[in-house]
Amino acid sequence: MNTIKIISLKITYRSILIVILMLLIISLVVLMNIKISSQKINNSIGILNTEKLFIQFFKYENHTFFPEMDNPVFTASKISNLAIQIATTIKPTDARTFLGNELPGLRMYDTEIVVAGEGTGLATLPYESSPPIEVLLNERKVSEEKLNQTKIPENNSPITNPEKKSVFIYHSHSYESFLPLLKDAKIPNDAISNDDRVNVISLGQHLADDLMRKGIGVEHDKTNMTQELHKRRWSTLKAYTVSHQIVEAVAGKNNNLKYFIDIHRDSARGKLTTKTINGKSYARLYFVIGKENKNYQENLEFVKKLNEKLETKYPGISRGIFLKTYSEGNGIYNQDISNEAMLLEIGGVDNNFDELNRTVDAFSDVFSNYFWNSKDAKEVNGNG
Repeated sequence: MNTIKIISLKITYRSILIVILMLLIISLVVLMNIKISSQKINNSIGILNTEKLFIQFFKYENHTFFPEMDNPVFTASKISNLAIQIATTIKPTDARTFLGNELPGLRMYDTEIVVAGEGTGLATLPYESSPPIEVLLNERKVSEEKLNQTKIPENNSPITNPEKKSVFIYHSHSYESFLPLLKDAKIPNDAISNDDRVNVISLGQHLADDLMRKGIGVEHDKTNMTQELHKRRWSTLKAYTVSHQIVEAVAGKNNNLKYFIDIHRDSARGKLTTKTINGKSYARLYFVIGKENKNYQENLEFVKKLNEKLETKYPGISRGIFLKTYSEGNGIYNQDISNEAMLLEIGGVDNNFDELNRTVDAFSDVFSNYFWNSKDAKEVNGNG
């Protein structure tokens, strides 16, 4: 009888200590105004085995039904590690977290790789960089000679934009350009231009033309983000605020719009962003999904389908699918507007238009097949 009382007291004291400890942690977080993202919580509680955690809590109420656990879930070491991780975002077993707030770019390693493309790993993660507005205003000259050498797209059939628009293409970083088309441009930071002919807006136009030829209605926003940010006296960090206002406004006017595609280019060099497929050179692409959007799983499933089809038809064209939180970027990327929205990165700073256009054609080929096979598309376009 005394033994049972002792065990009950031990369990009671342990439970009280855990509650007190958690209250202390919560008080510390509130008093110090520590910001804790869902990703940090998710990463932190990973040190606990959830199955054993359930058994442990059940045992507290029915301890006679369970034998002594060989590896207790709640130990001083695990509780202290969990408390440190939540309160400081530092993981004792990961040296990167000690320097993540001090060294620019190190937080990028928190990016979650959902689908890893060929050669994708921690060393080849995409990195989001926003140049100062002063850099964007310093216009770099276009290499007219190289621009004129760009091959004319193979498909020159007439373009008719259907009355009902289902796809909205836009560019949160419209100034992202490509080194081969700019004069005296050599390093990634030089790949900036406000000329629609040589920045990502040209890729958006190529995609819009492709989709319209396939009978898909498209709206293409060509807002010059440099001018818009400068007019508002905002830094480039506010680019997604501007683009969200654009997306929200157009979605409010047109209920048929379902697919929202934000086209960017990566800062990586050609070795990583180029792939030869069936003897032709393609600019590689990848998808970014914002994990801070509460419905991100729906967007993720959508791009998984597209990515799988792309890889099946064009092996190696995709670098993968990446999840990002506020700590690695915007965190939402306007994907709260639709469950079929995406941020699409096409190529890198070293890719030329022949490579880029082939990839746009490949994407439009796969996307249009997905579109016409979807029930919603048939209903919107009156073919259901």
